[in-house]
Amino acid sequence: MKKVPRNLSGEQFIKLLAKLAYSKNRQVGSHVRLSTDKNGKHSITISLHNPLKIGTLSKIINDIAIHHKMTKEEILEFLF
Repeated sequence: MKKVPRNLSGEQFIKLLAKLAYSKNRQVGSHVRLSTDKNGKHSITISLHNPLKIGTLSKIINDIAIHHKMTKEEILEFLF
């Protein structure tokens, strides 16, 4: 089972999310809003911190997994 990476920046994570068809909608300060139309409309907000806090990253991955009807482990395998 893959673990959530502990040294991932917000910019790196945004690039990885392009694999799931997420694209940047807008940015306000250090927060970027991404959305996808894959499997229905879904939006998430990513902070541009370096590194992202592990709890924040884990929550975002869980949210993405629920939207795409996948497990957290499947999302981690796909992205990393």
